[in-house]
Amino acid sequence: MEALEVLRQQLPFPILGIDCDNDSAFINDTLFDYCQAHCIEFTRSRAYRKNDQAWVEQKNGAVIRRFAGHDCFAGVLSGQAMAYLYQAIRLYVNYFQPSFKLREKGKNGSKVKRLYEQPMTPCERLLSDPAVPADVKEKLKLKGRSLDPLGLLQRIRDQQAALTALAHRENNIPGPARESLKQFTKQLGKMWQQGEVRPTHRTSLKQARYWRTRKDPFESVWTDVLLWLQRTPEATGKELLERLQREHPGCFPDGQLRTLQRRVRAWRQVIARKLVYANSEAFMSSEVTPVGLDKTPICQ
Repeated sequence: MEALEVLRQQLPFPILGIDCDNDSAFINDTLFDYCQAHCIEFTRSRAYRKNDQAWVEQKNGAVIRRFAGHDCFAGVLSGQAMAYLYQAIRLYVNYFQPSFKLREKGKNGSKVKRLYEQPMTPCERLLSDPAVPADVKEKLKLKGRSLDPLGLLQRIRDQQAALTALAHRENNIPGPARESLKQFTKQLGKMWQQGEVRPTHRTSLKQARYWRTRKDPFESVWTDVLLWLQRTPEATGKELLERLQREHPGCFPDGQLRTLQRRVRAWRQVIARKLVYANSEAFMSSEVTPVGLDKTPICQ
């Protein structure tokens, strides 16, 4: 009821009817009595017809997800930040974001032809509608003149940064920068160089995984595998698995070949790195002679 009361005060025209889905949050005596007291027609969608509310859900991607992102927000602080964000979005979208509206759609054979109206903001559509009273139009004009689109955009960015910081507390993502409008305006010309400027849509850096998600199947025999590799470094992972299967029948199925190959490849990378850097350090040192080189003069 509180949300509906706030909505009635913000809308520039009276509410004539409410059409809701079959959720128990709307289908109850409290909402029914509220509509009866304010002369609002109360209807609901048809049962088992999920597309009846398509007009209600059509702006979830174009407005809500575009500004709020796809993170999961929970808690009182996130609710307050979301409320401040929606207040700024409401004014920014209704007064400064033009959009197309479909005027007619026709089908010529297999081709569908759509005709759209000229792009206009929701406020401009209300001002051009003859059914809207003159006093309402005057209020909309006065409200539009008092708004600053850059100021609204700064408020949106601040609340987006607050929501992102609340949703990713473990990653230590910074919150709003608390910049002045003048500082924010100076950065607008260079924001395109930073990539995604919306804090709610930036990809956070994922920490490299250093732990195992399952038990190592070769933990008990890895010492033997290392001894075999030291004796025959050119042995393949398949040959090592076949040897393990002969010495430990029934313990190592064929499906573990890929795991063993990854382990052997990682071991060879470590050994190769040690050999390369060890030879480089020995070459740079005057006390150690590299393998294959001696200090015999060429004239001898």
